[in-house]
Amino acid sequence: MPLQTPNDPHALALAALAATLTDERRAVRFLDLTGIGTDELRRRAGQPALLSALIAFLEAHEPDLLSVSEQIGVKPEALVAARRALEEAE
Repeated sequence: MPLQTPNDPHALALAALAATLTDERRAVRFLDLTGIGTDELRRRAGQPALLSALIAFLEAHEPDLLSVSEQIGVKPEALVAARRALEEAE
């Protein structure tokens, strides 16, 4: 499903988070690598630091970046740009 607000870095990152968490393998890897628990993830889901870290996680494994980008209906470059914008906003 294409994202309604493809230019909003926060919306892009939240869509990427949702897409990441719907894939069990990817979700477990993200949680294991970050050491974040599900309760903390719920509390911090909207924070720019967590969202930019999620996109960096996707960037580190191109197949995941491409898969999530396709799932949310944006180009991978849009997610990379969203990460940069979120990092600048911190």
